Amino acid sequence: MKMESLHELYEEELKDLYSAEKQILKALPKMIKKATSPELKAGFQEHLKQTEEHVRRLEQVCEEADIRPTGKKCVGMEGIIEDGKEFMEEDAEDEVMDAGLIAAAQHVEHYEIAGYGCVRTYAELLGYDKAVKLLQQTLDEEKETDEKLSGFASEINVEAEEAA
Repeated sequence: MKMESLHELYEEELKDLYSAEKQILKALPKMIKKATSPELKAGFQEHLKQTEEHVRRLEQVCEEADIRPTGKKCVGMEGIIEDGKEFMEEDAEDEVMDAGLIAAAQHVEHYEIAGYGCVRTYAELLGYDKAVKLLQQTLDEEKETDEKLSGFASEINVEAEEAA
């Protein structure tokens, strides 16, 4: 199929993000279970709830544009999550595991930040005002999560280095 319009690209990107968020919903409980830092566990639990809201927002955004969000698999997120799964199978010291989980989570966040930034811009150009607000809210939350992860990393990475 030839993509002929920004609206078609918008639709494809929304479906990609929807699939990505659904994959994250499945991956986060495993990360919560594997994390040893109470603060990191709580951060992942908070992001799980946030991700559920991100899915609901995407459904609202798709409804506004008469788009069905299902039917596409986000292979980019699938790869990022697979890398994280492989790391979680490693035999690592607790602090090292937590540092690796943070890195895996930041890979996820950076993918989402890029995706939400693009679709928010497309929504703006296409005149989907409600979608712009919803997508910007999610984009802001993804950036905030990335900053929180960096905060956790500043402490946990030092602990991981000292564990050696």
